[in-house]
Amino acid sequence: MQTASTNICERLCNKSIREMSLLVNIPRLTVYDIITTWKQLGTTATQPQSGRPHKMTERGQHMLKRTMRRSHQLSAESISKDLQTSCGFKISTATVCRELYGMDFHG
Repeated sequence: MQTASTNICERLCNKSIREMSLLVNIPRLTVYDIITTWKQLGTTATQPQSGRPHKMTERGQHMLKRTMRRSHQLSAESISKDLQTSCGFKISTATVCRELYGMDFHG
């Protein structure tokens, strides 16, 4: 019994990129990118993107959660000052607000 992947492989083996593109109804550039990724990495899974790292580390997020558990009525400004003095994190109030929102602390 043939699986779907072996059936597709048999259809696409020894075909040009243009022919593969027409058979599977995908743009040629996409087919080319998939083949190139497979040859370079051995997988077609999505790879992590490069970009600017998060300002808060795991430790910083843990400290922020712990601070919020102690008192829910602290302002973002007081939390950022507390983190700066106790842990040495340089963090703005906007970053504190954004991280709290990401942790489902609203209001």
